[in-house]
Amino acid sequence: MINKRSIWFLTLFSLILVLSIYYVTMPNELLLTNNDNLKEKEKLEVTINESDILVALRVEADEDMLKEIDALTGILTNTDSTVDEKNNAFEKMKSLNITRGEEESLETDIKNKFQLKSFIKVNGDQVRVVVLSKEHDNSLANSIMRTVQQNYDNKMYISVKFQK
Repeated sequence: MINKRSIWFLTLFSLILVLSIYYVTMPNELLLTNNDNLKEKEKLEVTINESDILVALRVEADEDMLKEIDALTGILTNTDSTVDEKNNAFEKMKSLNITRGEEESLETDIKNKFQLKSFIKVNGDQVRVVVLSKEHDNSLANSIMRTVQQNYDNKMYISVKFQK
């Protein structure tokens, strides 16, 4: 009688066998690099697009958040942690998720209201806004600050930075 484990083993073994046969029969031209292609790659110039700045900021913020969540998860899963430590870690994790939701909501508001791409980082009562815009207008910055402040009941310290 064939059980599930045997079926899974045969399926995965067949898949590996087919892929290895494909790799062995693949033409060598696909595996070798052409010197002309190598010369073309050396001539390429690196240009930074406007959106690359926002992507870099988001990646950095996401990495920081993931590190913090990993540390908090370590506290939650540690058997030696006290109940208070676990409660504090859980509350901090909940706070991080709420803050991330606020940041995404504010970015959406700025995009809808001003048709500008932005990156927002909320840290306590400080809000940092990076906006992609060629014009550096004080009235636009004030409007963005008012839009952000409308989402909070208490006074927030908002900074707006324009990127070209």
